[in-house]
Amino acid sequence: MKKVILLPLIALLLISCGDKQQTSEAVAAPLLPVFSIQNTNAVTEVEYPAAIQGAVDVEIRPQISGNLERVYVDEGAYVTKGQTLFKINERPFREQLNNALANLHAAEAAFINAQLEIDKLTPLVQNKVVSDYQLKTAKASQKIAAANIEQTKAMVASARINLEYTTVKAPVSGYIGRLPKKQGSLVSASDIEPLTNLSDVHEVFAYFSLSETDFINFKAQYAGSTLGDKIKNLPAVSLILADNTPYTHLGKIDMIDGQFDKTTGAITLRATFPNKNGTLRSGNTGKIHLGIQHDDAILIPQSATVEMQDKVFVFTVSKDNKVTKTPINIIGKSGTNYLIKDGVQPGDQIVLSGIDKLQEGQKIQPEKAKPAVAEIINKK
Repeated sequence: MKKVILLPLIALLLISCGDKQQTSEAVAAPLLPVFSIQNTNAVTEVEYPAAIQGAVDVEIRPQISGNLERVYVDEGAYVTKGQTLFKINERPFREQLNNALANLHAAEAAFINAQLEIDKLTPLVQNKVVSDYQLKTAKASQKIAAANIEQTKAMVASARINLEYTTVKAPVSGYIGRLPKKQGSLVSASDIEPLTNLSDVHEVFAYFSLSETDFINFKAQYAGSTLGDKIKNLPAVSLILADNTPYTHLGKIDMIDGQFDKTTGAITLRATFPNKNGTLRSGNTGKIHLGIQHDDAILIPQSATVEMQDKVFVFTVSKDNKVTKTPINIIGKSGTNYLIKDGVQPGDQIVLSGIDKLQEGQKIQPEKAKPAVAEIINKK
């Protein structure tokens, strides 16, 4: 009787254990999407801090000393080339011009007297009434008078220039900066502070620097035997403003410095951006996004990675559907994907999502990634 009773109990226990094992295996093998890694072409963007300057940034300084009589502009105003900005008291310089003109007239009169003396002595010398010495002396006096005329003409021209300097005009069109000197101030060409700064920002220059290694890689990306040829083949670059918003226009790299900075070990490049609306001003900062082409690259979605202790991992899937936490070496970003240097190879399979609950060696049920997802990754 006991044997008869025990057999059904053992059978029930075996069935129960089998159900638990199947349930455990089902729980331990979640259905997760996987992706097979393939080589593809990609473009990564590298950020470089940039300092922005206007196409022309000039200091407006007085060329003469005097009292600032009028200020015709306000801070931040837009002015056109040739527009009057400041007026320095001109009366002392007008008197200098009048004095120079008077000296010129006197020199011209002295020249006429010298000519008259020559005209008087010439027939007398010919008739041997007076000696030749007196005529030579008169001609020498005439040359001195002619030299005095040239000298006083130069003084008149200099006085006129100084008089013109009393009116300070805009050398280019642009925006006025601060006005530290107010009406009535005494100004001089030796002042440390300029009258103001003027920026022509119809287009702006964004200056950024590349390290020696980055510059070597940068040159290798583009066709051309010389730097000039490579500059022509460079793609447009984008500018990210200080608030992390992209600038509305793309720029063009058009200058590479002739030498590396000995202090920083970097070389400066310049990108030019249009700025018709005056959105950017001299002194702005931003970041240049420079695209670098990579052939036969390995891309992995950022969402398929997990970061632990400053290292980035993916879960690779073996032939028996077990996952392994694999460290990867990232060298850049392309959109929402990481560009991988090593850690995985083409043909490897990785888990795309649900990796936050995976454990090392855990078995999964692979689900092939949807075509749309794979297409997005491979098109980067």
